[in-house]
Amino acid sequence: MYWKVIFSIGFPFLLVFSYSIFIGTVDFRSYFFPGIQQSPASARSVCATRPPLKVYMYDLPRRFHVGMMDHKSRINDDAPVTAENLPRWPKNAGIKKQHSVEYWLMASLLYEGGREEREVVRVLDPERADAFFVPFFSSLSFNTHGHNMTDPETEKDRQLQVDVIEFLYKSKYWQRSGGRDHVIPMTHPNAFRFLRQQLNASILIVADFGRYPKSMSTLRKDVVAPYVHVVDSFTDDEISDPFESRTTLLFFRGNTVRKDKGQVRAKLAEILASYDDVHFERSTPTTLTIKVSTRGMRSSKFCLHPAGDTPSSCRLFDAIVSHCVPVIVSDQIELPYEDEIDYSQFSIFFSVNEAIQPGYMINQLRQFPKERWVKMWRQLRNISHHFEFQYPPKKEDAVDMLWRQVKHKLPSVQLSVHRSRRLKVPDWWQRRR
Repeated sequence: MYWKVIFSIGFPFLLVFSYSIFIGTVDFRSYFFPGIQQSPASARSVCATRPPLKVYMYDLPRRFHVGMMDHKSRINDDAPVTAENLPRWPKNAGIKKQHSVEYWLMASLLYEGGREEREVVRVLDPERADAFFVPFFSSLSFNTHGHNMTDPETEKDRQLQVDVIEFLYKSKYWQRSGGRDHVIPMTHPNAFRFLRQQLNASILIVADFGRYPKSMSTLRKDVVAPYVHVVDSFTDDEISDPFESRTTLLFFRGNTVRKDKGQVRAKLAEILASYDDVHFERSTPTTLTIKVSTRGMRSSKFCLHPAGDTPSSCRLFDAIVSHCVPVIVSDQIELPYEDEIDYSQFSIFFSVNEAIQPGYMINQLRQFPKERWVKMWRQLRNISHHFEFQYPPKKEDAVDMLWRQVKHKLPSVQLSVHRSRRLKVPDWWQRRR
């Protein structure tokens, strides 16, 4: 009698428990072996076994991309760009390098090696593509043709934007999704400034959202990219006592006259001027000053990143590859790959109101425990490869991480595309915004 009752109660429980182990919702190892935990690296290795993102790259004439890198080139404008004739990013490009994400994304699609480990693979048949890449160097176009922003109706930057829009709107693949599955880099705050609103459905690669209205660019559909660092990476940072060897407490070199939220820099310049262990210097980017900044970051415990004209800047990523713990003073900053990387493990955050309180930030940094700083320094060394742009691309470098972010956006893209095909009335969710 009793064994029947026990069996009737216990058997369903045993069945559910066994099925949970089978599908992975219960990890019995955590009960019997509590020391065993899945590391982030092993979690990423699971993701790496999934099929790579298949991307079709439009064949635009060279004037839209690499043609702007070498005006003296005699190569025909319609000649296709290949891995063999791709021009290398010039070493003397200076500060333009920070907005070169568009170049490295294009280069990664031209590279044919290492397919078994990469997050992305180029397909030549658009019918097989998961996403479509538009190789228009809109940031370089602004820096090359429209940097002084004069006579906007006739400048080359605007005409290139017009031509790209016309090309895309004629594409059946753009028409099929309304551009939602198209990837378009716009990392300069003024990139595509004339016609960017006509691309608001696409997956935009941006450095931050400072110059974009919420109706156009959001964290939900777009990808935040790191700036390409301009200082050299600290590849031989093997010092036995890095805390004591870095004699400067806090380092900053850069423009102090900024717009909008960047006005905090001028206030910080006044507050920090009197501290002997703080280096706060007004400077403009040149080849010489970049070298000076490289040495300064490598000899400092903390590197200050206040907001500029927009919430983010290249300085944060210069600090990361210099293994200088970033001190971020930017209330509305969004950070790259934040679903995979916890920036609080190697960065310190102050609100603007905290930072402009005289003495507050410096006292906090001076009292920062050495053991905790060393832990952050080690973490910077562990993650800095995620912020390296290079050719050939490597597993889990900056470009690889960005393509993985694009892959994360595609399920919601497909949802939007499928809903748009069956709706007979205006989308009620958009009306609620």
